[in-house]
Amino acid sequence: MADPYEVRDLSAELHQVLLEDCDLAEVLDSITKLAVDRLSVNRRVLCGIVLKRNRRNIVVASSSSEAEQLDEVQAGFDEGPCLEAQRTNTLIRVPDVRYETRWPRYMCEVRDHGLRSVLAVPLGLDETASAAINFYSVEPGAFNDEDGESAQRYAEVASAVVGIALRTAGHAESAEDRRISMESRTAIDLAAGIIMGQNRCSQEEAITILKSASNHRNIKLRTFAEQIIATVGHGPASTNFES
Repeated sequence: MADPYEVRDLSAELHQVLLEDCDLAEVLDSITKLAVDRLSVNRRVLCGIVLKRNRRNIVVASSSSEAEQLDEVQAGFDEGPCLEAQRTNTLIRVPDVRYETRWPRYMCEVRDHGLRSVLAVPLGLDETASAAINFYSVEPGAFNDEDGESAQRYAEVASAVVGIALRTAGHAESAEDRRISMESRTAIDLAAGIIMGQNRCSQEEAITILKSASNHRNIKLRTFAEQIIATVGHGPASTNFES
C-alpha cells in the first residue's frame, strides 16, 4: 500500500510544476525529470513521455536528449512499449531488450543505444488524449515489481497534473483558434468589399467570386484575400477574378 505521506509529497511536487511551467511540453519535461529522480537511486535511468492528442500532434517529452530521440523514433515507427502501454492501458515491462521479439524495429534502436531494460506505464487521461511514461536502463532486469509499483504510483499522481495542463493548453489553443478565425474572417470580408466595389455586385456574389478565384489559383482563401487587400493603395488592383 502506498505511503500517504509519500503520495502527498509527490502530489505537492508535481502540482508545483504547474505553477512554474506554463507550456504543455515544459510541464511534461518537468514530470519526466521528477520521475527520473524517483527511480534513479544508485543507477542511471532515462525517462520519456509520449502524449497523443485528438486532432493535435504527438508530443514527446524527455529527461534527456537521448530519451527524446528514442521516443521520437518510437512515435515515428508507431510501435513500442510506450505506445503499447497507451493503447492497452497496462504496464509493459521489457526485462532485456536483446531477447524481446515485440516491436522489432524499435527494439533494434534501443539495443543500438546500449540500453537493456524498458518499463512503460500508462497515464490515466480522458478520451481526448492518451499518454505513457517510458523508463530506460542500461542494466538488464533493472525494473522489478517494486519499481513497477513505484512508477504506477507516480503515474497516478502525474495523470492529474497532465490532465490540468491539457485543459489549460486546450483553452489557450481555442482562444488562438478563435483569434485566427476572426482575423481570417476580417480579411475575407475586406477582400469581398473590394470586389463588391470593383464589380458592383452583392456581398454573396463577391464571396463566390473570391472562393472561385482562390480555388482556381490553388491558394487558401485567407491568403488570397490578403493578397487582394495588399494591392489596395499600391497601384490598380486586378479585377479579373473569374476562374
